[in-house]
Amino acid sequence: MTLAAATELATATNEHLANISNVLIYSAMAVYTLAFFAYIAEWLFGSRSKVARTAAALTAPAAAKAKAPSVTVRKGGGTTVLERPEVVVRSAAGARDVPDGPGAHGGDEQGDLYGRIAVSLTVLAFLIELGGVLARAASVQRAPWGNMYEFNITFSTVAVGVYLTLLALGKNVRWLGLFLATTVLLDLGLAVTVLYTASDQLVPALHSYWLYIHVSTAIVCGAVFYVGAVGTLLYLFKDSYENKLASGGKPGTFATSVLERLPASASLDKFAYRVNAAVFPLWTFTIIAGAIWAESAWGRYWGWDPKETWSFITWVAYAGYLHARSTAGWKGRKAAYIALIAFGCWLFNYYGVNIFVSGKHSYAGV
Repeated sequence: MTLAAATELATATNEHLANISNVLIYSAMAVYTLAFFAYIAEWLFGSRSKVARTAAALTAPAAAKAKAPSVTVRKGGGTTVLERPEVVVRSAAGARDVPDGPGAHGGDEQGDLYGRIAVSLTVLAFLIELGGVLARAASVQRAPWGNMYEFNITFSTVAVGVYLTLLALGKNVRWLGLFLATTVLLDLGLAVTVLYTASDQLVPALHSYWLYIHVSTAIVCGAVFYVGAVGTLLYLFKDSYENKLASGGKPGTFATSVLERLPASASLDKFAYRVNAAVFPLWTFTIIAGAIWAESAWGRYWGWDPKETWSFITWVAYAGYLHARSTAGWKGRKAAYIALIAFGCWLFNYYGVNIFVSGKHSYAGV
């Protein structure tokens, strides 16, 4: 090999930075594991005595809760006074009014301490993983999403970033931490075992500034859709739990301990809807950007390639969910099922199409 060729190879892939990236990703997994156990401790050691307050509200006599509002007329000092009827504001899902749970910490100082430790570890793991993603990018001097391995580590980083951003904005989403840590560990475990690809240069079709625009927005959309899907799934469990209590049933100890700490089903439903609605325009832009890139790379905007087809199916599914969620007859559980189907379409587009289906988007390899 000539000196020029050796220099070109060294410039193409910096193995030292690639190895640093791998070490950082494994280090992030270790810290995420510690965060996972801290979130578990938050749920286990948080006080269980305070979570009964929501259950008490739900188990109030059904007749009292369903009593129609009335106007009472009384006289005082010769003046007729009309007492306002009690106004009950129901959620968009049609759920009963119940207070939000105290959170995973159970409302006490010990549980809150474990929760704060868990969030701190999550922040540390996020920074380490972000360093791993940036080192991977620097090793080949390009965007760090040229194959499924890089897409996975970037996706999990962005998902955690969305969670931490919501926390920084003062949103009550710490209940999401345990589910997030679990799925991020699974995602990274899949990345470093099944999907790992050595650091290398891109194929010619990917050499475009649209790589930074189209793929980055797809990753952001997927991360936000994931957060919305977790909220939707928990809404379904919490709604069933509230229905059981309202009908006089008695859920098990585990269900009471876990579900009673979550926000009310109405709050979870509203959270999932707002998250999905907020990111849907960006997903629309992602598809449009992909079509523009396709015309530049392949000479046509749309060719019903499997990736294009499933991106459109995902768009239709989320559009159906948003329409159903704003339509009187399809609120609540029916709309939630559509949301989960839509996220399932996104997951298949993310994993299934890339791994199992042949098409123009199968160039990245795994």
